[in-house]
Amino acid sequence: MAHRVLVHTRTTAYRHDSIPAAVAAVRSLGGAHGFHVVATEDPGLFEGPLDAYAAVVFLSTSGDVLTPAGRTRLAAYVEDGGGFVGVHAAACTEYDWPYYGELLGARFDRHPDLQPGRALVVDRAHPATRHLPPVWEFTDEWYDFRPGPDGSARVLVRADESSYEGGGMGDDHPLVWCREQGAGRVFYTALGHTAQAYEDPDFRHHLLGGITWAARGRSRTRAGSPARTAAPPLSAVRRPRRSGGTPRP
Repeated sequence: MAHRVLVHTRTTAYRHDSIPAAVAAVRSLGGAHGFHVVATEDPGLFEGPLDAYAAVVFLSTSGDVLTPAGRTRLAAYVEDGGGFVGVHAAACTEYDWPYYGELLGARFDRHPDLQPGRALVVDRAHPATRHLPPVWEFTDEWYDFRPGPDGSARVLVRADESSYEGGGMGDDHPLVWCREQGAGRVFYTALGHTAQAYEDPDFRHHLLGGITWAARGRSRTRAGSPARTAAPPLSAVRRPRRSGGTPRP
């Protein structure tokens, strides 16, 4: 049976014009590679079971996009072996939910103007990067993070800040990484601001590799018989009081 992938594109802050092209690209990849894409902007869908999905993709989401019940469901899903993929503004999502920051590995801080630059592919042993050249020329916003991902993340691609104007992280500037969360797998790429990116064969293959890698965690869990992982405590999913504005991605 083909895998099902849930793609969430809800925005309550900045909305990227590239979202329709991004969804179309993921649908096309699914059709070509044997997974069915369910695209939604309905937070209520996350209040029910997510076990039918091999992976959940937050595709340029922004702001608060889940209900408290949806947060609990998503956290339990990942901890129990579900795959999670964040694309671009997924790092500017759910700032009031501490667990989400841990899950993704970093939070968006700022970006310079959209411009061409160089991405350094530092790990080419991953399905999302093995097809890429060591230096990947790309046009994007070159997100800065606060802070960057910690040692639990496997960094795959870094930004070469000498190749564009306005970088703020220096030599240690991760753009793409993966990590494990509980029994689940997490993949994040900061790239994907423009609609044109989703027509680029290298970027499409990059997305495909991230999605299939994350989804394999779910397949691996189902193939075995591990004990189910308990959901995080309610203190990890309750919404704390907002202390400031949401940065614009």
